[in-house]
Amino acid sequence: MLFKISVNNIRKSIRDYAVYFFTLIIGVSVFYVFNAINSQTAFLIVSQNTRDIIELLNTMLSGVSYFVSAVLGLLIVYASRFLMKRRNKEFALYLILGMGKGKISAILLTETIIIGIGSLAVGLLLGTGLSQLMSVLVANLFEADMTAYRFSISSEAILKTIIYFGVMYVVVMIFNSIMISRCKLIDLMQSDKKSEKMKLKSPAFCTVIFIIAAAALGYAYYRVSTKSEYLSQEIFVAMIIVGVISTFLIFWSVSGLLLYIVSRAKNAYFRGLNCFTFRQISSKINTTVMSMTVICLMLFVTICALSSAFSVRNSMNANLNELAPVDFALDYYEKYDGEIYYTDIFEEYEKAGIDPLENVSEYVHLKCYQSEKFTLADFAGEDIMKQLQKTSPFLAAYYPEDIVKSSEYNKLAELYGTEKFSLEKDEYVLICDFNSMKEIRDLILQNGGEIEIFGQKLKPKFTECQNGFIDIGSQHINSGIFIVPDEIIGDYDLGRDYFIGNYAAEGKEEKYAAEEKFEENYKKVFDSVYDGKLADPVETNWYFAANTRIDIAEATIGLGAMAALLGLYIGLVFLISCGAVLALKELSDSADSISRYEILRKIGAEEKEISRSVFRQTGIFFLLPMLLAAIHSVFGMKFAMFILEVFGTEKLTESVFFTSAVILVIYGGYFLITYFCSLSIVGSKTK
Repeated sequence: MLFKISVNNIRKSIRDYAVYFFTLIIGVSVFYVFNAINSQTAFLIVSQNTRDIIELLNTMLSGVSYFVSAVLGLLIVYASRFLMKRRNKEFALYLILGMGKGKISAILLTETIIIGIGSLAVGLLLGTGLSQLMSVLVANLFEADMTAYRFSISSEAILKTIIYFGVMYVVVMIFNSIMISRCKLIDLMQSDKKSEKMKLKSPAFCTVIFIIAAAALGYAYYRVSTKSEYLSQEIFVAMIIVGVISTFLIFWSVSGLLLYIVSRAKNAYFRGLNCFTFRQISSKINTTVMSMTVICLMLFVTICALSSAFSVRNSMNANLNELAPVDFALDYYEKYDGEIYYTDIFEEYEKAGIDPLENVSEYVHLKCYQSEKFTLADFAGEDIMKQLQKTSPFLAAYYPEDIVKSSEYNKLAELYGTEKFSLEKDEYVLICDFNSMKEIRDLILQNGGEIEIFGQKLKPKFTECQNGFIDIGSQHINSGIFIVPDEIIGDYDLGRDYFIGNYAAEGKEEKYAAEEKFEENYKKVFDSVYDGKLADPVETNWYFAANTRIDIAEATIGLGAMAALLGLYIGLVFLISCGAVLALKELSDSADSISRYEILRKIGAEEKEISRSVFRQTGIFFLLPMLLAAIHSVFGMKFAMFILEVFGTEKLTESVFFTSAVILVIYGGYFLITYFCSLSIVGSKTK
């Protein structure tokens, strides 16, 4: 009998509580998809380095899943409150008919089990299908070979999903039992006559609070977006606290100002059902200030996380061809008493009995010089340096600048396919692609930029930095290199040695074979250099490193993929949570307001006007936290761009469009479901 009642209750609830079932199913499927990545990537044909990165990604996703499960658990408990509130009259009827609270709890227990099994089954089925699409996405992110692809189901992910959501449903069962044990018949019968009390607030006081909150928020925006380069950890944390408090105060003050401001516009306020609509909206905001604050901040994190993650991935991948145009680059120097001496890489290879040009088709042997008498402070001059120390106090002002001969750099530029420079005997060119340093150096160049190197005075050929670099990589990290006429340097020998080139190999397989041989030779030379430096490790400091395009590409692709997938996982869960909470609150208010809509119909309100009122209430309720979150994100992304500058932010616009599309689909989907379900609820009494 109890089972039959439970089944009938669920069948009748499917239409009215679509949001609840939709959220459970999506939550299960998302949880499964991201925990099944391990099995979905097993078939990918990748290198060992990429395989290690994938294993690290799986470990990180597993750790994030604990946080995700906590968020989804709180969401499910919150959703169950809505279901309980909607069924107060039903529970009252059970008690009147003589059913004990224990049997009511048993009905709820049975319903929870059925809902749990149903949502798990549908969610896992949906997740299994989506995980196959995730395989394509992961393969694309890691640029992997999918020729060995096969349809797969992760038993480990299924078990983990069942355990995690099983625990959540047990918590819901306990919560429901406690709620039933505490309820009273009189309260259940009069539940539809009760509504959350709306405390009237002084418009003048709300205006003052709003101005203060907006000013504080503006100050926080200013500090994190325009002073990022010397923002201390303490100030950063303080600005976050200011932002959170200001967000709360803005919603608190808006809840008191909205109705007052709209009511002043008499023509609009008394048109149609606007009077009723805005009173409803004001009441909703007034009773959900804390919830709106949390949702706004979660949406802000979602926007920034998704945009930043995909911007990093897209920018680094796009930069790869530009910043790693050759197969390998070796860099070697020794430091004695604080001065860097270049030593010849070719000589070290010969000492180890290895031909440095083995399997090399083209190369450049480049020396990069330094002088303790030429630093950033010397380049800037005393007046500009004082200004820079105020605005950028963390500059390495007294570290020697890098200098290269124009003839050697032009050979490298030809190999890289970048711009070459022709210099007069009294000219120099400054190359730089790290934006923060480029701005500083451009300022110096525009104020004259005359320098003295090794006793020779030089003037800049250009009044701004030119694009260029020596070290290969996937990020714009060249903070400045001076290209000078050859005769300026002469026989000077302080600096570092570079050996840069391409393998004598064609095609992917040959490239990997050449890479393997190159790394084998490099290790032998490294061991030879290391053995020679053990005699005096204190006074001798040396650096010998190799970078290859293949290693850089694998690291870049792996880091970008991890950022994208982690950002997507957290972003999706936050979006689902925000949409579900707003939807459930709106549906709960609609259930409480059924009697109000009956009165509107009795006094002649048309169904079209009621539908428009419900649409406006739902739209504004969803729009307000998103609007403030979007404003937060504008300044949050400015700070994120400063932090992520080293990775590249060239593809930020594309990432923002992608993030907007994800939000539109999920958040907009919740809005539409909420709107139609609200219409169904407020019209239920007349059907």
